[in-house]
Amino acid sequence: MKSLLKFITCGSVDDGKSTLIGHMLYDAKLLFTDQERALELDSKVGSREGKIDYSLLLDGLMAEREQGITIDVAYRYFTTDNRSFIVADTPGHEQYTRNMAVGASFADLAVILVDATKGVLVQTKRHARICALMGIKHFVLAVNKMDLIDYDKHRFQEIKEDFLRLVANFNLETVQVIPVSATEGDNVTKPSMNTTWYDGPALLPYLEEIDVGLDTNEDGFVMPVQRVSRPNHTFRGFQGQIEAGSISVGDEIITLPSKEKAKVKSVLVTDKEKDSAFMGQAVTIQLDREVDVSRGCVLAKDKELEIADMLTASILWMDDTELVEGRNYIMKLGTKMLPATVMSIKHKIDINTGKHITADKLFKNEMAQCDIALSENMVFDKFKNNKALGSFILIDRVTNMTSACGVIEHSLRRSTNVVWQDTDITREIRAKQKGQKPLTLWFTGLSGSGKSTLANEVEKRLVAMGKHTMLLDGDNIRHGLNKNLGFKEADRVENIRRIAEVAKLMNDAGLIAITSFISPYRKDRENAKEIIGDGFIEIFVSTPLEECEKRDVKGLYKKARAGEIPNFTGISSPYEEPVNPDIEIDTSKYSIEEATDMIMKKIMKYLD
Repeated sequence: MKSLLKFITCGSVDDGKSTLIGHMLYDAKLLFTDQERALELDSKVGSREGKIDYSLLLDGLMAEREQGITIDVAYRYFTTDNRSFIVADTPGHEQYTRNMAVGASFADLAVILVDATKGVLVQTKRHARICALMGIKHFVLAVNKMDLIDYDKHRFQEIKEDFLRLVANFNLETVQVIPVSATEGDNVTKPSMNTTWYDGPALLPYLEEIDVGLDTNEDGFVMPVQRVSRPNHTFRGFQGQIEAGSISVGDEIITLPSKEKAKVKSVLVTDKEKDSAFMGQAVTIQLDREVDVSRGCVLAKDKELEIADMLTASILWMDDTELVEGRNYIMKLGTKMLPATVMSIKHKIDINTGKHITADKLFKNEMAQCDIALSENMVFDKFKNNKALGSFILIDRVTNMTSACGVIEHSLRRSTNVVWQDTDITREIRAKQKGQKPLTLWFTGLSGSGKSTLANEVEKRLVAMGKHTMLLDGDNIRHGLNKNLGFKEADRVENIRRIAEVAKLMNDAGLIAITSFISPYRKDRENAKEIIGDGFIEIFVSTPLEECEKRDVKGLYKKARAGEIPNFTGISSPYEEPVNPDIEIDTSKYSIEEATDMIMKKIMKYLD
């Protein structure tokens, strides 16, 4: 059986990635007759004055052909006499870096192209670092367009040395540098007479021969559970793909994170029973006794995996919106999804030098090392030990877009040293003692909208009813607990996080917490809701900006308009309105008494 090589082509814009792979397929006669004929016909109206445009084999989108660039990842499958291949041809434009990262995540080898007339560019460096981040250990540098520099050996050597300096600390296993011309075919499938000074292999023969064997660190059996199959009361099987090692009937496994032990009763590959199964196979495993296992758990044997709720990771930020400390996302690792908060950006990684740079924000296509906190314990491993349980993505909770991809460096020691202490007096006991249901009434709206006045009136009504309350006002909290926070985005995020944690403690004490904060960002209010849990009531005081500015009780809008207050919500900083608040009230339409009556009427159903 032929071995399979999965590789990626990447590099800067217009370095010839699609042309190189297209020419390789054409010269190696790996095209069907109709494909070859279509290529020749399409090339007549292409950008090469009637000559064959090999990039058309991979650039299939109309926008790609019109602009002469790659936008999406193009996968091609082909086989030579010596090997089978899957190649991901990825875009070079900076705006499509996320697409390139997707291609890198599947590959065992990276073919990185540079234009011989331009040398190693910033995007080349970025792609090389992303490939290394994704665990690719084998690099090929294809110095393309050698025909445009008359096959200059000295220029080739300069580019080679620049690249080798760049990847010197990448912990690679192999690096091969090849001079090529994607349009003319030099050193693509066979050695070129134009580079007699080069004594190395051509690209395709090199790819056919290179050994990219599996990492020997990935030993021991590991299988993240994707699904629990229970077609009837007699059968309960755990389904998933084996990510490391092998498993046999009779083996003792451990279930994580519950740490229960059981023996394998049967192994099914598709619908057929087998004595054993190995890495890469999708299986159904039956155990000899009932254990606590659901989607996201992990079955393991002879493998030390980590269980923690805090970790350090290296990430590639892919979102148009910048990352600030304290923001909350969904982390998907293996088959598990959990809320995750980026606690701190430890440092940003300079694309050119690899140096660590202090940063409090991260912008699109930047790389950094961060500390991340999870909502509960998760099973994972260091990326260098196990790719499947060491790599993850962060998903925006509002848009559902992938915001980042990353790899785990290690767990944080405090995640295992700090243990939650259970107490005998619970939230339920405290609530019963007070004869009420703990709630958080979260008032949000612009400055001057009337939220503080309304919150105060609502608290007075609740106290008159015999309820036990605590009002947390934005300005008051900044005199004490949040005295050290400013009004930059990261400070606003942390301000809301702290308030949510305090409100949760108030609820645990059996109290009704009432908060009055602008809380301008939708993500942060979602995070607060996640922290507080049941009993979070979002009350949107939707008074229009014009009315708020007319009131300007504290004179803040006047100062903001004069440029004396930076980052002022509604003027120089955005306010993201709630999409579906539990309660909404516009105080410009009602008196305070009427508005309070309306809110009280609506919250009565939550008090029962």
